[in-house]
Amino acid sequence: MSPPQRRPAIRAVAFEEVGEAVARLIVVAGSDTGQAARAADFLLAWWNGPDNGHFPILHLCNCDAIIAEDMLIVMAYLAQEPTVYADAWGYRDAMVALVEQWRPA
Repeated sequence: MSPPQRRPAIRAVAFEEVGEAVARLIVVAGSDTGQAARAADFLLAWWNGPDNGHFPILHLCNCDAIIAEDMLIVMAYLAQEPTVYADAWGYRDAMVALVEQWRPA
């Protein structure tokens, strides 16, 4: 059996595209819409899953397609790059605010 070959992710995702997707997800997660909790779960699981909980994959099915695509953009980038978090795009304060909003102590 031949060794596994590296296959491209869904598509190559640029750093800037991910930053834009994260920005949109942060706006949704900070809102009071029905999508807010799912977007927050996604972002917070990425930020610190052991402390903030995990993201049920079925949440993708329960999001609007645009929101789910933003999540997939982030996931595709994480599949092609070393570990990186939202603060790489300058969103540390926004992530801390989401922790305070969605995971109060």
